[in-house]
Amino acid sequence: MFFSLIQNRRSIRKFTKQPVEEGKIDKLLEAALRAPSSRSINPWEFIVVSDSDLLEKLSESKPHGSTFLKNAPLGIVVLADSEKSDVWVEDASIACIFIQLAAEFMGLGSCWIQIRKRMYSQSKTAEAYISELLNIPKNLCVEAIIAVGYPDEKKAPHEKNELRYAKIQYNRYNRPQGFNKEDS
Repeated sequence: MFFSLIQNRRSIRKFTKQPVEEGKIDKLLEAALRAPSSRSINPWEFIVVSDSDLLEKLSESKPHGSTFLKNAPLGIVVLADSEKSDVWVEDASIACIFIQLAAEFMGLGSCWIQIRKRMYSQSKTAEAYISELLNIPKNLCVEAIIAVGYPDEKKAPHEKNELRYAKIQYNRYNRPQGFNKEDS
């Protein structure tokens, strides 16, 4: 079942207007809260956004790669307390993928919208924009937003022969500089 889940999961950017049911939102959040965390510190927090006006404003958080959020019925803003953990980025990222896998399992589509280290404008970060918009405390950093909803597009799974097995090394890194799988 797990391999079927990861084979079929694709980034979905087109959603139907159907709202995500409260029971499914609860399951997405349970999945996030069950994500592994270094030393069990659990520095992450989550803001569930279903208000269409807020989703539209969040969709403007960066010039590229977030506009589709305005048409999603749900966004989950993934935050973490950088003062609690030096690996908050990793912990928040794991929670993000748990949300995405749970969404796929329940027949929902999702897409990761990177916020950390992205710009809203030339003088303001996407994180600062979102923090102001959602009244996020200064100690919490915004890693990403996960757009979630019922898919309004179908993407075929990536074929196994398309996977980049040339990126795998065994025991030591021993690929010569400039090596290309097609050269072998």
